Amino acid sequence: MTEQAAPGFPVTVENCGRKLTFDRPPSKVVTGYHPALETLLALGLGDRIAGRTNFSESAFLPGQKEQYDKIQEISPTIMLPQKEIMLAQGADFVLDNSMAGFDAAGGYATVEELDAAGSPVYILGGWCSPEEVLTFTLDDTFDDLRNLGKIFGVSDRAEALISELQGELADVKKRVEGRTPVKVLATDGGEGPVNAFGGSGITNQMIVAAGGENVLKDVKGDYTEVSAEQISASEPEAILVSDYATLRGEDMPTSQAKAEEAFAIVRNSPAAKNKRYLALPVAAQHPGYRNILAITDIARFLHPDAFAQ
Repeated sequence: MTEQAAPGFPVTVENCGRKLTFDRPPSKVVTGYHPALETLLALGLGDRIAGRTNFSESAFLPGQKEQYDKIQEISPTIMLPQKEIMLAQGADFVLDNSMAGFDAAGGYATVEELDAAGSPVYILGGWCSPEEVLTFTLDDTFDDLRNLGKIFGVSDRAEALISELQGELADVKKRVEGRTPVKVLATDGGEGPVNAFGGSGITNQMIVAAGGENVLKDVKGDYTEVSAEQISASEPEAILVSDYATLRGEDMPTSQAKAEEAFAIVRNSPAAKNKRYLALPVAAQHPGYRNILAITDIARFLHPDAFAQ
């Protein structure tokens, strides 16, 4: 922080129960898991990002791969680098969408250590604790865009992006309104217990907004384990499969392989009979700009007739 504030500054925002004050827009930013980078790129802030983590799990959003390639990679996985490397970045802002990369037990710099080093941390989606992951709403994404607009002095860009995204959501809502919700199972594979998404949190919010009904809506959980028996009885009409090729450097099963596992468990369901599934990039199941875009993709999958005109 410098003694003289930039025009329109200082600004203060709240995040994870902390007040963050900025005397000027950050200019040396480090981003964690990819949706954090995507969100800043959507706000036209690529030139402020000095370091980012690796993203090799699925396709990039249109036009973003070129910008990603220009930014220094400071970690070979989706996780922030270990403590010494992270502190050595000299960042004036750190953006991520979970607390996993700030766990001292994992060898990471903590939020407090980064704050003390002049590298304040902002967590997207309010994913500040396991409890807050469950209370996420789509409005949290808009709140983040508004806060980032203030922090970087680009509130006009943020409001324009919010209007655009809200317009997309309104279009989806209008198209699916009055249609019978499609019964959806969202899974990340497993033969039992199954890694699946319950009725709390971001994936459930996206399913509902896209004109679906989560067959696990009564399960209190976001990403959680559900017995094969409960999955078998759920009778989905369509399946969403979390899609990612790698995780922390390890190769992962394909979305098709995970879909086949699910079809075997719900073999008498309409979803299995029609082999109806959508590979959903797991980055869209985390807080950030992409989760709003993904709602349109899910709605097109669930209600293709609504998008025929």
